[in-house]
Amino acid sequence: MTPDPHRAHVPAVVHLDHVTRRFGDVVALDDVSLAVGPGELVGLLGPNGAGKSTLLSLVAGLRRPDAGTVRLLGGDPRDPRSRTGLGVTPQETGLPATLRVQEVVDFVGGHFPDPVPTPELLDQLGLGELARRQTGALSGGQKRRLAVALALVGRPRVLLLDEPTTGLDVGARQALWDAIREYHGAGGTVLLTSHYLEEVQALAERVVVVDRGAVRADDTLDAVLRRVSLRRVVLTAVEDLAGRPGVVRAEGAGDGTPARQTLYTPDADALVRDLVTTGVEFHDLEIRGASLEEAFAEMVAPEGAAR
Repeated sequence: MTPDPHRAHVPAVVHLDHVTRRFGDVVALDDVSLAVGPGELVGLLGPNGAGKSTLLSLVAGLRRPDAGTVRLLGGDPRDPRSRTGLGVTPQETGLPATLRVQEVVDFVGGHFPDPVPTPELLDQLGLGELARRQTGALSGGQKRRLAVALALVGRPRVLLLDEPTTGLDVGARQALWDAIREYHGAGGTVLLTSHYLEEVQALAERVVVVDRGAVRADDTLDAVLRRVSLRRVVLTAVEDLAGRPGVVRAEGAGDGTPARQTLYTPDADALVRDLVTTGVEFHDLEIRGASLEEAFAEMVAPEGAAR
């Protein structure tokens, strides 16, 4: 884990210091320390049960740690004064079914001194045409977008998003990404969990990987990707290249006709030299770096596997 020297001189807006949280015999978080500075957009990754949602619940003041301390904007997150600068989108959002979308946003916005105007916010999240619809008649994806609107209405300094785009189609997801980018571009701090690795790769500047209650990686997106040992060699060939020296995994296979193949190897240069010197016919060669999905899979290897 490579510390960021710039972070050390900026007071964190979210700070966990040696935090442990248990649920009976289950240790959800085990001695976790994490600092998020103002204006950062941090992607929090981990398999189901890794402790991501527990971490966000501690930052939001919904739970208290069994050991260690949690600070939000310099104060105790269980203190309502600390939470005035916080916006939260939980995984499950309970909405009053008979209230209209606009009424819900107006009600929540009324608790803040300078809320975002409701029509502006609804249009930003693609909900403008649903302003008069009762929340009970919304689809699951529409409810997710409304939950994000409620998190943003108070112009928070810190935004916690727990799986914000679950159930959204591609267009709605892109609209939400744009809203998150706009909020972050204006100086907001975002801590985001997602099952969609491409979402974190598209949005995050920094990635924190949590597995079995511990932080396994905390670095810039580029640095996390560089941790993956394999490279992808993508090419078109007639011959099935899965068994070539240095290929540890392959996708696609030649069957007597030209086929697009992806070869995973720790040494792309050596593999390409081998193909050339042995006379393998191929074309449209591409050599690519790792995806975040590959980095994630390597860092959260199964119990007992080498890390």
